[in-house]
Amino acid sequence: MPLLLCFYILGALVLTFGVLTVFTRKIFRAAVYLLLSLIGIAGIYIIMDMQFIAALQIVIYVGGIVVLIIFSIFLTHQAGERLPSRLPKHILWSVLIAGVGLLLATHILYYFSYTASTEPAIEHSVKNIGMQLMDYSKYGYVFPFEVVSILLLAAMIGSIVIAMKTKKKLNDLHVGLL
Repeated sequence: MPLLLCFYILGALVLTFGVLTVFTRKIFRAAVYLLLSLIGIAGIYIIMDMQFIAALQIVIYVGGIVVLIIFSIFLTHQAGERLPSRLPKHILWSVLIAGVGLLLATHILYYFSYTASTEPAIEHSVKNIGMQLMDYSKYGYVFPFEVVSILLLAAMIGSIVIAMKTKKKLNDLHVGLL
């Protein structure tokens, strides 16, 4: 019972911070709300007895991607800026797409039967996790990790290029004023 209560509390927090991430107009606040939402998802993984996935969630998403987003915001000097207001046409499309997604999710939940299993799919041991992470077969995770590492490298290079262009423009502006 306490785990179910924790699950509902974490679920409500994740949904709340997710909605705040989408609807806030300040960029830095959106990044912080995203950070809190991802930490809540890691908490849900812990409740589901998936500590390794929770650790990956914290390290990769919270520790890597959100920090990269925050650094990008600061390096481009946009921390205090407000996002432009949304057009009514965009809001209408957003509500329409969200409604279709909700109907699709409701359809899937009601028309398909899901059976719960009390046994874990595999034994949770460091050896099994390590073997699956380094496996090249269909269920291995080497290829997805390589793709994510290349994506993160591209994001870091892109943020450095953007920051360098902004810094060069500021230097040219200062030279022009002298």
